[in-house]
Amino acid sequence: MITPALPPSREQSRTNSTEESITAWALAARSGDPDAVDLFVRALHRDVRRYVTYLGADPQSADDLTQDTFLRALGSLHRFEGRSSARTWLLSIARRAVVDSIRYSSSRPRLSDMDDWESAAERTQPRDLPGFDDGVALTELLDTLPNDRREAFVLTQMVGLPYAEAARVSDCPIGTVRSRVARARTSLIEWLDEAERRAAVPAAA
Repeated sequence: MITPALPPSREQSRTNSTEESITAWALAARSGDPDAVDLFVRALHRDVRRYVTYLGADPQSADDLTQDTFLRALGSLHRFEGRSSARTWLLSIARRAVVDSIRYSSSRPRLSDMDDWESAAERTQPRDLPGFDDGVALTELLDTLPNDRREAFVLTQMVGLPYAEAARVSDCPIGTVRSRVARARTSLIEWLDEAERRAAVPAAA
């Protein structure tokens, strides 16, 4: 049974209130308020880690990238003026951290083979994502998508950013984000349908 969603006005109000609180903590943290820093980090830590993991970074380095993102953010708080939400600002920093990490890794020789990478991925994926049996299954689905569609899907459908905010993080028009998410959904549904058909063949035999 599907639980009815809250009316848009109430849901939007609650979301806005949460974003305003997080942004207020970020602004308070600029002056060195330790409680504000703690609240800011706690509020967005999970979203940042999820984002850097599914953006295509090496799963073994997700924790390091998450830490790097917050270190960069805390070091740049004096430049944050609250013109965008703190979540959008932080995810933009996370995106740059991932890009820097990928560029750095690509300039170095690989230290492990594909089997080692896959084993690490299975160990590090979250297991509590809604709508799928486990995190590995979702990772396999997302890996079938082009990078830009995967990023748009993760930002809007998993992290929960509005399309306008996702467009700022991705540095592209909002219409492009909508298109990428729609195409990602179509691809994922087709993938699931095909997987179900393959699973049904042995059962029918």
